[in-house]
Amino acid sequence: MAVKDSNGNELQDGDSVQVIKDLKVKGSSTTLKQGKVFKNIRLTSSEAEVECREGKGTLVLKTCFLKKA
Repeated sequence: MAVKDSNGNELQDGDSVQVIKDLKVKGSSTTLKQGKVFKNIRLTSSEAEVECREGKGTLVLKTCFLKKA
C-alpha cells in the first residue's frame, strides 16, 4: 500500500508533513492553519489518512490536504 500526499510524493512512518489549507477540526472549535507542520506521522490502515500528534491528542488527517515537508 503506497500512501501519497497531495503532490504525489510517497509518505513513510516518521515523515514530516505540512497542511496546505486551513482545516476545521471536527468536534472542536480549533482550526489548523495553512503551513502547520506535523512531525513523526504514523500511517493508518487507510491509504487516504495519517495520524498526527497535536499536544496530548491524536488527529487523523486526510492525505489530500498534506504535503511532505
